[in-house]
Amino acid sequence: MPYLTGTTPTTASTALRTGLAIPGYAHPLLAPAEWGELTRPGTPVHWVVLDVADGPGTRPDPRCLEAVGRLHNAGVRVLGHLDTAHLDTPHLDTAHGARAFGEVISEAHRYLDWYRVDGFLLDRCPTERAALPEIRRTVTALRALRDKAHIVLGHGTHPHPGYAECADQLVTFRGSWSDYRWSQVAEWTADYPPDRFCHLVHSVPLGHLDEALRIARWQGAATIWFTDRTDSGRTDPWEAMPGYWDEIVSRIGTGVSE
Repeated sequence: MPYLTGTTPTTASTALRTGLAIPGYAHPLLAPAEWGELTRPGTPVHWVVLDVADGPGTRPDPRCLEAVGRLHNAGVRVLGHLDTAHLDTPHLDTAHGARAFGEVISEAHRYLDWYRVDGFLLDRCPTERAALPEIRRTVTALRALRDKAHIVLGHGTHPHPGYAECADQLVTFRGSWSDYRWSQVAEWTADYPPDRFCHLVHSVPLGHLDEALRIARWQGAATIWFTDRTDSGRTDPWEAMPGYWDEIVSRIGTGVSE
């Protein structure tokens, strides 16, 4: 598969309007300020992932119900977190190390029944062509459960291009700034508009925020999450808002470009 360098623009990058994807804040009890900021008028949020307890949990969580209710009232899209790999459980499908189809759909039902989510993030999504039929089957079932469900496939890297045909968005980068600044974009992504792609990048220093935004625009990703939080192995870099939250909201919300 041919690749372009990270400094080669895609066709639609000049008219790009960027928005934020929140890949999963800590529980609202632990991060009330983070969840509260997402309902501030004018905050350019494309979607927020709800992950109660590595999924929807076993019963409705009052704090999560309250947080999701405020997001819905503010017009913010909420996605339920579904793990498609989860290799540390005994409920595995033998093909591609994936979870059993019924287990994933059961979790989706709980997200919908309890939290009225607007769609789903299929995290740790496979990338190879052989796994595409099973992911397509899962996405079809999710769309049958929820009319106009917004489906994001959380590959974290460029998958086989066939995945772009069965989801609303693909996460084609997930990782550190040190990798992102030298990253490349798959040539086939130029056939799709920027709103089909998402980049999630941690450990981005404030001084490199403009550079990170330029990379996202040149590579054709309209949905991003940049944070200065780091992946120490003990803490999740996505659980808290960036130290430069006001700065990034201001730059993206006003449509600042390179």
